[in-house]
Amino acid sequence: MGTSSQETLVKLITKLVVEELYGMSTQIPIGVSNKHIHLSRKDMDALFGEGSELTPIKDLVQPGQYACAETLAVRGPKGEFGRVRVLGPLRNESQVELSKTDARTIGIKAPIRESGVLDGTPGVELIGPKGSVMLEQGAIVALRHIHMTPEIAKQWGVKDKDIVDVKVNGGERAGVLGNVLIRVSDKYALEMHVDTDEANACCLDNNDTVSIIKK
Repeated sequence: MGTSSQETLVKLITKLVVEELYGMSTQIPIGVSNKHIHLSRKDMDALFGEGSELTPIKDLVQPGQYACAETLAVRGPKGEFGRVRVLGPLRNESQVELSKTDARTIGIKAPIRESGVLDGTPGVELIGPKGSVMLEQGAIVALRHIHMTPEIAKQWGVKDKDIVDVKVNGGERAGVLGNVLIRVSDKYALEMHVDTDEANACCLDNNDTVSIIKK
């Protein structure tokens, strides 16, 4: 058996042993995140009318999260996007998640941030059927991250807020993505979120897989 064949066999055996020990695959499914909006109760009222409610149309992988029928225009200094999807449920503070390409297109410098970390971020105008809102802050490029349960985190030897590297498995643009945030909660399902820029760079689609690189 040649060296290359031996290495392939060792990798396969290692993968099978790890899966047997953990009782699960070590592959992490990808979720590609297009630009979207999270709204507060106050901004929901201003944009869609007092007491209005979100209309779920599709459940997302993360439990309790869903895409809504409602859409908004997002306007920056140099342009706007129409019909940007709102995701539910409502949050304490409105947030607009864009890719770097999206942000440049409308003329803002959105920083790469963990979801919900909004201090010092630029604002954008949201335009709805009942009114408009000028956010003072809230536009971000989401830091790529992996959702997982405490059980999986323990078995994989990682914890909440860890930063890891992941390997993009196979494909025409296989490679390594660094600075990936681990997010752990019993309310999560296993999934890595990347934006459309990252997905296009690595030829990733929904449900493709990556794996954490052990250091």
